[in-house]
Amino acid sequence: MLAAFFFYLFATVCVGAAFMVIAARNPVHAVLFLILAFFNAAGLFVLLGAEFLAMILVVVYVGAVLVLFLFVVMMLDVDFAELRAGFLKFLPVGALVGLVLLVELVFILAAWVTAPDIVAQAPTPPAALISNTEAIGQILYTRYVYLFQAAGLILLVAMIGAIVLTLHHKRYVRRQSIAEQVGRTREESVELVEVESGRGLS
Repeated sequence: MLAAFFFYLFATVCVGAAFMVIAARNPVHAVLFLILAFFNAAGLFVLLGAEFLAMILVVVYVGAVLVLFLFVVMMLDVDFAELRAGFLKFLPVGALVGLVLLVELVFILAAWVTAPDIVAQAPTPPAALISNTEAIGQILYTRYVYLFQAAGLILLVAMIGAIVLTLHHKRYVRRQSIAEQVGRTREESVELVEVESGRGLS
């Protein structure tokens, strides 16, 4: 009874916060509602026995990504009134995309079939002595190790691409060139100047 109460509590607050993310007019409030939605989703993961996923959701998404989003939104001086000015211009395209997604969801629900023997085909749960985190690690680094490495490589390439696309060099800033430093000669690096006795360099 208590677990069902907390499930409905977390689920209701999570859905309400997710709706407020897209309904809030202030972007800072939208980010705060998203943090609330992630906390309630973490509570649902705890009820399901996936405490590792709940910890990752709170530490990674709430503690790093969303806080970064919040700082960026608060530091940027964005004129949101100007951004909303062109809302009506893109409303037909947005309505068309929403209609297509709604039709696809209806087709999915209409073709939904429940398999009675799906429980028998489920993999056997790990031993009781193994924690949830240890079981995820054993599966992730044994059966799916190549897929895990490929996902990390894709994220690395995406990060490098984002840096390359957003990095703009200023012309008046002097930058270090490693190739020129390594390839320089003695004549380019050292200049011998004869100075007369009692006189300095002009």
